[in-house]
Amino acid sequence: MSKKKESKVKVVTNKNAQKFLESYLNNTSPVGYEESGQRIWLDYMKPYMDEYIVDNYGSVAAVINPGKEFKVVIEAHSDEISWYVNYITDDGYIYVIRNGGSDHQIAPAMRVTLHGDKGAVDGHFGWPAIHTRRPGGMKEQAPSPNNIFIDMGCSSKEEVLEKGVKVGTVITFNDGYKTLNDKYHVGRALDNRMGGFVIAEVARLLKTNKKKLPFTLYVTNCVQEEVGLRGAEMMTQTIKPDLAIITDVTHDTTTPMLDKKILGDLKCGRGPVLDRAPAVHRKLYDIIEETAKKEDLQLQYAASSRVTGTDTDAFAYSNGGVISALLSFPLKYMHTTVETVAKSDVEETIQLIYHTLLNIDPKKSWKYLD
Repeated sequence: MSKKKESKVKVVTNKNAQKFLESYLNNTSPVGYEESGQRIWLDYMKPYMDEYIVDNYGSVAAVINPGKEFKVVIEAHSDEISWYVNYITDDGYIYVIRNGGSDHQIAPAMRVTLHGDKGAVDGHFGWPAIHTRRPGGMKEQAPSPNNIFIDMGCSSKEEVLEKGVKVGTVITFNDGYKTLNDKYHVGRALDNRMGGFVIAEVARLLKTNKKKLPFTLYVTNCVQEEVGLRGAEMMTQTIKPDLAIITDVTHDTTTPMLDKKILGDLKCGRGPVLDRAPAVHRKLYDIIEETAKKEDLQLQYAASSRVTGTDTDAFAYSNGGVISALLSFPLKYMHTTVETVAKSDVEETIQLIYHTLLNIDPKKSWKYLD
């Protein structure tokens, strides 16, 4: 596989797409509360689709070329990690539980928004000053889910409740999208709204280039992945696809403190990652690999033991077995507010999915024993 410099990667996104990306990433769409982000995504998709479906929990599929017998999905998930209010002290401090895989170690001193019944309320995770954390030589406490707390500037539980914040109120970190060294996208919720951007751009390219597919394409943005692939489980039953290409993120294992012997050798800027796993259909895997070679696109490889841990598993093992594959791009600092992906990897993933769709023949035999 050829190794290209990032500066030579063909850019397929445009200014309007970049504007959409910034709006989409800066929006808050916590697990179970993805509506506002889904509306932004669907509004961007409207010029590039023929119709759309929305399920009861907010997963969306933009439908292109409806009515064909063979049905193909390209999918991402739209939700972001967050917190729930779990307990309010008499003095107005708030203790939390996770909503998704939220990282307690990054919480201290982070600003947050509490999405209360009366609207958004500002707060922050407090933390004792360094001067006070080792009284009398005691061992310093580390942040844990049991000791991190939020300060809203309230002095009583009653004051917190008056602001519309109560047990069950969802909480998100405050941090916006930016670029780094003009090479990287940085922000919270790149896992996996960057995937939502990728599949939206694939749809735009199909429309712009006037490509007519021999199958119906469902560009699918699912909810609730961060709590067990739940949106994908529902949506695959709704669509009943024949084939699915899932996008997600994986770890840049060149990040300090990571072990390549355990996590593999993956790096931002070296292209999308094609995953081997029991859920990944070998014939679809081969088509994606052959497409990357034909289009001179970079490709990295990963292997997953037992499950991928992504929506791929939900699609593959549904409806008697859906032909599925996983394409990811490396990401640094997953589940933090500074998730980082290379712009070049995003561009190449868009192109790889686009060209792979053009190479899918619905009349092909997909069974292993044929």
